[in-house]
Amino acid sequence: MENVCVEMENIELSFLDRVVLNIPRLAVHQFDRIGIVGKNGAGKSTLLKLMGGQIQPDEGHVRRFKDFAYFDQITTPKKTEVDYELKGKLSIPETEIENFSGGERTRLKLAQIFSNYREGLLIDEPTTHLDQEGIQFFIEELTYYYGALVLVSHDRYVLDKLVTKIWEVEDGIVTEYTGNYSEYIGQKELQKRQQQEQHDRYLKEKSRLINAAEEKMKKAEKITQANGRISKKETKAKANKMFMTKSKDASQKAVQRAAKAIEQRVEQLESVEAPKEEQIIRFHHSNALQLHNKFPIMADRLTIKCGNKVLLEEASFQFPLGKTIAIIGKNGSGKTTLLRHILQRGKGITISPKAVIGVYEQMDYMFTKDETVLDFMKDRCDYDDRKIRSVLHSMSITGNDLKKNVRSLSGGEAIRLVLCQLFLGKYNILILDEPTNFLDVFCIEALERFIKAYEGTIILVSHDHMFNESVADCIFSIEQQKLIVRKS
Repeated sequence: MENVCVEMENIELSFLDRVVLNIPRLAVHQFDRIGIVGKNGAGKSTLLKLMGGQIQPDEGHVRRFKDFAYFDQITTPKKTEVDYELKGKLSIPETEIENFSGGERTRLKLAQIFSNYREGLLIDEPTTHLDQEGIQFFIEELTYYYGALVLVSHDRYVLDKLVTKIWEVEDGIVTEYTGNYSEYIGQKELQKRQQQEQHDRYLKEKSRLINAAEEKMKKAEKITQANGRISKKETKAKANKMFMTKSKDASQKAVQRAAKAIEQRVEQLESVEAPKEEQIIRFHHSNALQLHNKFPIMADRLTIKCGNKVLLEEASFQFPLGKTIAIIGKNGSGKTTLLRHILQRGKGITISPKAVIGVYEQMDYMFTKDETVLDFMKDRCDYDDRKIRSVLHSMSITGNDLKKNVRSLSGGEAIRLVLCQLFLGKYNILILDEPTNFLDVFCIEALERFIKAYEGTIILVSHDHMFNESVADCIFSIEQQKLIVRKS
């Protein structure tokens, strides 16, 4: 058996009054390749820090038998020696770290972690700011890595390529599944089908027993009615009637006992709940928001510069009505600049006069008014309370979250709220710049369902390969100052 690198036993870790992790035993072995998944706030990063020694449990023991490197997405990289070849491969600029973009900081930290071999790697959300080229480098670097890998990621493509086990963190419990992310989803679907079958069998057996008990009780009532028809005069005249009545009384009680026994069997049946069903969401536009242009956004020989750098040169395109258009390209190729040029209705851009555009920009939100989450949504859409709650629930905004003041929301909560508001808002075109950043896998999948149900036109920028493939009707790539159609 492979050597154990990290072992956790009888772990309990709480925050305020909530148990974040409750682990009887969990181990990472020498060549394990583990992906950790779970909803925002479930404890994924906490589990990683626990294994790395950054935090200590309230109870239990963490034993480390190998030397692990730890990658944290949030912290600023420190100045350390970096392998020269890696530095070139990752296009890390020769400037002060303070001047680095988010993607460049991530690349530097990856170069640092790959510059020296460690027997184990603990990596937390490494692809958040990486373009597809950077993500591919990350995958290639770890494909033949000789050691234990534990990876927290919302990128399903990365998880599919790199891991052979999934640890699902939910309600403080860690459940292990064999296989990559797609195989994990297949197992979850199988569990769901099996649960549905067990639920159906439970309902069928419960119905059968209830019907049987009711039949027994009806039979007992018939015996009672038959006894009532024997008059006192007939009883005195015929001695054997008393025997018959007693016999019927005994028969009645036996039938009632049988009915009660069946009722007890119903109570003893092990209840099987039906699996939770995802609600089908539809976003309907009012007639006032309908567009009739076949191509509501177009460009003719569009040139965009950033300082002296040409990002797009004489690019022409037509974005079709009612479709989802994804724009991809390397970091710094001009994707976000193109979106802003469209929003500003800049030179070379033609937009339908009836266009009402809603926009999501990376971490660009500011709530200035004190109001609850639910009131915030009600003031900005025409949907009823039930629909609003349903959409918020899909993005894991439920219960007391609806009563929170929007100004007190965490960054992740604010992002999810803004996305919900956009899809329920009074818009017919949505522009989304990296909408999957900082969302967990489950919220990304909910966002995919939103996009597929949306009737308007969506233009988005994302480095998430699987997300783009799932939602985009058309994919445009910015390459060498041109906008090239990759999927149509």
